[in-house]
Amino acid sequence: MLHALATIVLLSVVRAAGAEEIDPIKPPAIATQSVPIVPETIADRLRQFQNVRTAVFHGWAPDGKGLLIATRFGNTMQLHRVYEPGGRREQVTFFDEPANGHTLRAATDGALLVSMSEGGSERDQVSCLEPRTGRVTRLTDGRSRNQVQAVSRDGTKIVIASNERNGRDTDLFTANPRLAGSMRPLYRARGEFWNAQDWSADTSHLLMSRYVSINESYPAILDTANGQTVAIPSPGPSPTAFGPMRYSADSKSIYLSSDARSEFLQLARVDAETLKYTWLTDGIHWDVEEIAVDPRSGRVAFTVNEDGLSTLYLLENDQPKRLPVEPGIITGIEFSPDGGKLGFTLARPEAPSDVFSLTLADGQLTRWTFSEVGGLDPSTFVAPQTIHYKSFDSRQIPAYVYKPRDASPQHPVAVLINIHGGPEGQFRPTFTGMEQFFVNELGLAVIAPNVRGSSGYGKTYLKLDNAELREDSVRDIGALLDWIATQPELDAKRVAVYGGSYGGYMVLASLTHYSDRIRAGVDIVGVASFNTMLKTTSAYRQDLRRAEYGDERDPRMRAFFTRIDPLNNAQKIHSALLVAHGRNDPRVPFTEAQQIVAKVRANGKTVWTIYANNEGHGFQKKANRDYLNAAIALFLKQNLGP
Repeated sequence: MLHALATIVLLSVVRAAGAEEIDPIKPPAIATQSVPIVPETIADRLRQFQNVRTAVFHGWAPDGKGLLIATRFGNTMQLHRVYEPGGRREQVTFFDEPANGHTLRAATDGALLVSMSEGGSERDQVSCLEPRTGRVTRLTDGRSRNQVQAVSRDGTKIVIASNERNGRDTDLFTANPRLAGSMRPLYRARGEFWNAQDWSADTSHLLMSRYVSINESYPAILDTANGQTVAIPSPGPSPTAFGPMRYSADSKSIYLSSDARSEFLQLARVDAETLKYTWLTDGIHWDVEEIAVDPRSGRVAFTVNEDGLSTLYLLENDQPKRLPVEPGIITGIEFSPDGGKLGFTLARPEAPSDVFSLTLADGQLTRWTFSEVGGLDPSTFVAPQTIHYKSFDSRQIPAYVYKPRDASPQHPVAVLINIHGGPEGQFRPTFTGMEQFFVNELGLAVIAPNVRGSSGYGKTYLKLDNAELREDSVRDIGALLDWIATQPELDAKRVAVYGGSYGGYMVLASLTHYSDRIRAGVDIVGVASFNTMLKTTSAYRQDLRRAEYGDERDPRMRAFFTRIDPLNNAQKIHSALLVAHGRNDPRVPFTEAQQIVAKVRANGKTVWTIYANNEGHGFQKKANRDYLNAAIALFLKQNLGP
């Protein structure tokens, strides 16, 4: 009784002081300003869509009798084992932070390599977890950024890429995955960004690649005994992009993808001694994305990104044979220990991602997980339509359109333009609960364009927004607004833009150019100024981002950024704005949100802000994400109407 009375008195004092009322669904780690309390009607209806689950493949058990997956039952994604198709999901990790990992090859005790960071900092630490005993052996220093990049076939050696030396350079270390303090230098970076790809069968050599940008990389073979490297030359003009690389079963050949002689990443086999190329996918004019090699049989499988959807192939006598998998996005392909099956994640446009295996002998597709859809009726889910619209230079821009079933000339619907990040990214039609909520509950058409600079459409298209061409991608949004105006079932007077990271920049830039045609913008962890972001982003990322955006230390580029940065054009933003950011963001620092909000508010505009103390580059914890989505739903409903 006394406690209840004290609470009433406290609330009265807070209201009397003019403070915002506390939203009961807002987590303690989130601070807001100007955000109203989310009505129960929105929170309740959204709850089912937020409880859609997914499952992600993380590898086979060493005996081939089960799989390791990631799924969420609590607040974060954790690792689980599944022992049979459709069987129960046995949780293996129980951390507060999202856990990533993989079964340690040949580990008969089920040991796992686990990577995890704290509060969205992306300073991942690598540990070995022995599930039978619960013992956790941390291999890294607890402070730096670390990634497991290659595991030997017998599971006794791993390569960890780490910036522990100076926070900027990413060096390669080798370690015994079961022994704390076993990290030893393998290759020291010299102002360069190297990543390890695959060990040879006897671990005497390591495939590695120096990454400059998505358009430029330099593969090499490292002799692990003497530290000497041999460059794998490009068979075409430089710069060349290289994708994944894998040793053949006998390590006499290297399978890799490269755009050396094509617009796209083609599959090639390279002789490990002569470095001579044999091209294997001349008839496939899309990017080869993933490569898997069975260390026993030598079989090779690979995926191809065909206009946003995946196709799965097996090499037979150097000829690619397409395997029967339903349309979707395939990731994480891996041969089973006996080589007879492929495991992978399949994300479909109209259903949550789940884990599947394919038996190579008969083409049988087996579904291992059945992710829940929050009690929703799957027959109501809307799959997107692929369109192409003409931009200012007559170039055709691909986009996906999710449209409410009742959209018509008699009932034109409002539009949400969803702009992907990257910029070297690509919107691909995977299922999300929020997309379905926008369409089915808010009655919005959702359009996701792959503006110039997006990956997946060839290297020429990829370069069309580099450096001084940056705003041409924003003009693609202007062209999309023109296209919307020609569609009688879409309401061109009720349009909002939504995006995260680089997509957040695109939101802000669109508002500075087209505020008279856009009612509202949702900026999540977005870039407000390239000049300030490039100066303050984590040291290991600076040169990587300068290769894409341009170098702000160059007076010419600094002047260009000064002209186009949304921060310096904030007076042109007249649309409603919501800004969300994690305070621990290592990529786009939190100061980007603070400065654009201050500028827009100084112009007399109201900005909804949602800041999370325990998140980084995006909201990973379910409670935080649920609240953010509820606030976004309210924001869009208020600004686009019912």
